[in-house]
Amino acid sequence: MAKLDARRLPAFLKDPGATRAVLLFGEDAGLARERADALQAAIVPDNDPFRLADLPRDAASRPGALAGEAAALALTGGRRVIRVRDATDALAASLKEVLDAPGDTLVILEAGELTARSKLRVLAEGSPRAAAIPCYRERGADLAATIAALLKEGGVTAEPAAVAWLASRLGEDRQTLRREVEKLVLYAGPGGRLAEEDVLACVGDGSALDLDEALMAATSGNIAAADRALEAAMAEGAHAVQVIRALLRHVQRLHLASLAGMQALQPPVFFRHKNEFEKALRHWRPDALAIVAAALREAELGTKSGGTGRPIPDAAIARHALLTLARQSAALARRG
Repeated sequence: MAKLDARRLPAFLKDPGATRAVLLFGEDAGLARERADALQAAIVPDNDPFRLADLPRDAASRPGALAGEAAALALTGGRRVIRVRDATDALAASLKEVLDAPGDTLVILEAGELTARSKLRVLAEGSPRAAAIPCYRERGADLAATIAALLKEGGVTAEPAAVAWLASRLGEDRQTLRREVEKLVLYAGPGGRLAEEDVLACVGDGSALDLDEALMAATSGNIAAADRALEAAMAEGAHAVQVIRALLRHVQRLHLASLAGMQALQPPVFFRHKNEFEKALRHWRPDALAIVAAALREAELGTKSGGTGRPIPDAAIARHALLTLARQSAALARRG
């Protein structure tokens, strides 16, 4: 079976048919685990322990071990599921033994990143009895659609702006995403509808929120507020590279808005920050923002150059970049 595309995936997870093995690979381990759980539930909905087996990777890679486990029958009858986590190419020969043998046990392999030339991936994508499912982190519109769907599963809806804000915050790992959505479902209650202020109150991360405040204060020219918010963000765990990257993204969004208007921004500006964002747009010209962005890229390189003997600590580089921007913004505001 060829690599499954997104349109066929939901139906496959509910009913994998006669597929003998499924390889889940990619950077998002939480998403891979969620899909493995869905496949397991499709075959063994009651979690019958006699029909489920977790096989350690080292044991599964031994000749004949995985095929032998896959050939075993459940004491209570019914189709079995075998899961192997942290799968690597060392399991390619074992998987081939399973695919070459008769039987209906479903073998689910959870792997990390695999190249297109990976033996395990080539085998799964090339066999009519196997399926390969990429599990990469969702972003943008895809992530927003997933968040809206997860909320809907819990009987909750959300304003588009609230979903967009969540998509800008919760794209790191599917397990983290699901936990935060479950929290929102409990917060809203059955039939509830979430606004921007609701998701901020329920999901807002301290360091991220303080960093947002620092960025807005810097580009609107409030030097003291930018300094205080940056101190708070770093005390909450924000690191120098994170600060520089966030500042660069913020300046890039300002640059886009200065050229195409705020309606061009995705996600849109958070409601609490619209006044400061609009204030910054009144003072900053597109060409000046482009120069600032170039300087921030250089600052980012400075924080990632490695080595402990650098004369300027990373935190100092980040602080200097933010406060320099704040001073420039204040000067522009004074000129009118």
